[in-house]
Amino acid sequence: MDAIPDISAAHSAIDLVDRADLGVVRAAAALGRAQKPDGHWVFELEADATIPAEYVLLRHHLGEPVDADLEARIGRYLRRIQGAHGGWPLFHDGAMDVSATVKAYFALKMIGDDPAAPHMARAREAVLAAGGAEAVNVFTRIQLALYDAGPWGAVPTMPVEIILLPRWFPVHLSRMSYWARTVIVPLLVLAALKPVARNPRGVRVDELFTGRPQAPKSKAADVKWIWSKGFGALDRVLKAADGLWPKKQRQRAIEACVAFVTERLNGEDGLGAIYPAMANSVMMFDALGYSEDHPARAAARRSVEKLLVLRDDGEAYCQPCVSPVWDTALAAHAMLEAGGDEAEARAGAALDWLKPLQVLDLKGDWADQRPEVRPGGWAFQYANPHYPDLDDTAVVVMAMDRAARRGGYDAAIARGEEWTAGLQSRNGGWGAFDADNTHHYLNNIPFADHGALLDPPTADVSARCVSMLAQRGEPADSARMRAALGYLEREQMADGSWFGRWGVNYIYGTWSALCALNAAGVEPSAPTVAKAVAWLTAIQNPDGGWGEDCESYALDYAGYRPAPSTASQTAWALLGLMAAGEVDAPAVERGVAWLLDRQSPDGLWSEAHYTGGGFPRVFYLNYHGYPKYFSLWALARFRNLKRSNARRVAWGM
Repeated sequence: MDAIPDISAAHSAIDLVDRADLGVVRAAAALGRAQKPDGHWVFELEADATIPAEYVLLRHHLGEPVDADLEARIGRYLRRIQGAHGGWPLFHDGAMDVSATVKAYFALKMIGDDPAAPHMARAREAVLAAGGAEAVNVFTRIQLALYDAGPWGAVPTMPVEIILLPRWFPVHLSRMSYWARTVIVPLLVLAALKPVARNPRGVRVDELFTGRPQAPKSKAADVKWIWSKGFGALDRVLKAADGLWPKKQRQRAIEACVAFVTERLNGEDGLGAIYPAMANSVMMFDALGYSEDHPARAAARRSVEKLLVLRDDGEAYCQPCVSPVWDTALAAHAMLEAGGDEAEARAGAALDWLKPLQVLDLKGDWADQRPEVRPGGWAFQYANPHYPDLDDTAVVVMAMDRAARRGGYDAAIARGEEWTAGLQSRNGGWGAFDADNTHHYLNNIPFADHGALLDPPTADVSARCVSMLAQRGEPADSARMRAALGYLEREQMADGSWFGRWGVNYIYGTWSALCALNAAGVEPSAPTVAKAVAWLTAIQNPDGGWGEDCESYALDYAGYRPAPSTASQTAWALLGLMAAGEVDAPAVERGVAWLLDRQSPDGLWSEAHYTGGGFPRVFYLNYHGYPKYFSLWALARFRNLKRSNARRVAWGM
């Protein structure tokens, strides 16, 4: 298979379906070579400058010995991704973000970059033009305060005693998202103790401050004036009361936070299996005086190291988390679509790897809302048993169901289906990790300027759950399916698209919804489907591909704006159109040709643009696996539908 030539430059005389077939063969072989010996796939998961910058600062906070080679590698990475505007963006080719820029500047200065160097001067000018370090977000303010490089008074107050509040209290950790809980709990301890980083080099960034304080600016989509004013007043009261809390109560609260973290420490996979929570847990243990060899602190510290990526080109960066379950399940779908003995065997090995990772014996935080539901989900990472997610679970179950003829997955499928159905929210949709996590007033607290404190139902996750239930035979007229389809219908935008919470953005959401509607038996002629098809067709780029950038999450979004075509978004659009019965449409043929023309000599695809969602307007992701397995999947589906007598996709995805 490796010897098959690249025919993209001389394709005019070759039928598009045959070209797609050859492209599938090459891509499946290449994806197979990327599979790990134990059967799983995992690709790099890249965010912006903030995570590698925070990693550098963490080492200096702890006063660890300098690793000059590693710092040099991270420095090269940070300098390369600096924008032409002088600052650092949140995604490839994005606008300057003041918080990311302050952290990157601080890290480079810590590494040893001369503030007078041109790249540092440009960054400093960009920060000052944006209002200075006073304009950064809350988490960056905390980072600065921990270095005594910024005032704690500029940080909204979250007293550690919040951990002791009863569950009925309006501001309670159980009402927040999983990621907020795991990040905030160790931060509560740090804010109470206010430790100062060791900072052996004594590096500060006073030159980034203007001397003009600014209040944090919220990026939440649903800020309400009255709530904001009320929480602002409460913050002033809490600041005035700081230091007046009874010592015994404070100590009990700190102990409760430590117990929360320790229970969820997750071995060397870390608290919440996400970098901010993991780093905060390390700093919390350090502030409490835990020795470096204390088992909890040592495990937490090792979990951070496992996120490092050391590239062959001499660069290095730190990932926000890892995505092996997600990558493996999606790659397995692509291989099953590609077909053939080798590809199907590789998919089988992947599913065998996934099977024991199902969480069957632990009721995580999700059980606060659904105590009667048995566990049965999969997490996103290698291990994160307190926080399995609905999206991964639905995708794994669909892949196992598709490969069910191999046998051995029936029990896993049944438990995954049961858990997913049990976490449906009251409005008919599904969130990523919790049911009914819809306390939107919490996005108005000053601490929540990122606007991502919650995990409400979203169209993309809900669509995936509908796809899975429908593929498993759930009748479209069952009560839960009626509620779910009603939710999707209400969520459709006026232009025919759906919002994509976890992928960029309306292309991702629309692909997800069209797959779900097809799986549920909604006809292509239905108005919801027809409007979505018309939207996808209308936004196709002149080059035949599809693209959409992270600015589509802007609060003033007024409709699709053209963006460069990417392989992953082109694949999503194609999969969505084919799910709607459009395999013979000219738009599909042009999209398939776009993918074939851009298939790399190694058989796969890559892209610099970020098409993964972390937190809208705040944090975005570049899944290095997305262009690879989604493009293979789309080409294989096109070939399969064209060569079959059917024109309807038989699977949930």
